[in-house]
Amino acid sequence: MNRYEEDMAVTRLLAPRLAYFAAVARHEHVTRAAHELGVPQSTLSRAMVRLEQDLGVTLFARKGRTVALTTAGHAFLASTERALTEIARAAESVQQDADPAAGKVAFGFLHTLGSETVPGLIRAFRADHPRIRFSLVQNYGEAMLERLRAGELDLCLTSPLPDAPDLVARRLDEQRLRLVVPDDHRLAGRKRIRLAEAADETFVTLEPGYGLRRITDDLCAEAGFTPRVAFEGEEAETLRGLVAAGLGVALLPPPAVARPGVVELTVTAPRAVREIGVAWLDGHPDTPPVAEFKRFLLSRRGRLIPELEPQG
Repeated sequence: MNRYEEDMAVTRLLAPRLAYFAAVARHEHVTRAAHELGVPQSTLSRAMVRLEQDLGVTLFARKGRTVALTTAGHAFLASTERALTEIARAAESVQQDADPAAGKVAFGFLHTLGSETVPGLIRAFRADHPRIRFSLVQNYGEAMLERLRAGELDLCLTSPLPDAPDLVARRLDEQRLRLVVPDDHRLAGRKRIRLAEAADETFVTLEPGYGLRRITDDLCAEAGFTPRVAFEGEEAETLRGLVAAGLGVALLPPPAVARPGVVELTVTAPRAVREIGVAWLDGHPDTPPVAEFKRFLLSRRGRLIPELEPQG
């Protein structure tokens, strides 16, 4: 048995009696403590004897039904009261988080949805639910899915949609991807392009593991080539800046604000889009605020992402 297993075994043994012990210690009287707890006096007396036997330590000096804490009893009471206080705080916290009107939603989203889409969603939702709180996590798709599985997130906006037996995913919208080129590039005078025409270009992309990187690789493969990658990063706007600096070209969603130094071309073939959807853990029960926000997200199907004109 390892240390964790040993600690859990002790906890299972002692935890049910800690509130009993604290009440007896507070009253220094078994009958009064039993009345407060609503249990028979005999049950409480046996529980205290058993607690001392399990610990191998005398906690009380007894005179009839009146008791006084021993030195060991005082030390054990201090730790017991801290433990019971923490349990009470934990119970209050989860009750507050589940409150229908003022609870909490742990919500994850992609970096590329953080500047406009997610703030707009939360602003619209809070118009009718002003007291609901959000714990927000901005990350790449795979990392968010792992946090869903770990119980750290209730919902996440991600792309592409996960296909896993333990997750539920619902498509909400799609977003067109543009081929972003420097404004002095040979293709900068174009409005539209077939992706195959960029086969000889150097690309800047997100790192492997990012959903947009997988989509980029798949679209290039569909166009008949494997992209030559000069840089792998973590932020779409960093890539856009590197394109402006002439390091390469990139497939990116439209920016919220036009960036100087680049031209964004519509890709006509293959169809360059990414699906964006909401995912959650299958079979995971929702608190009322999570259920309400989930209904809100699903109601935004087809109008989650505003379609922007190419910038150039």
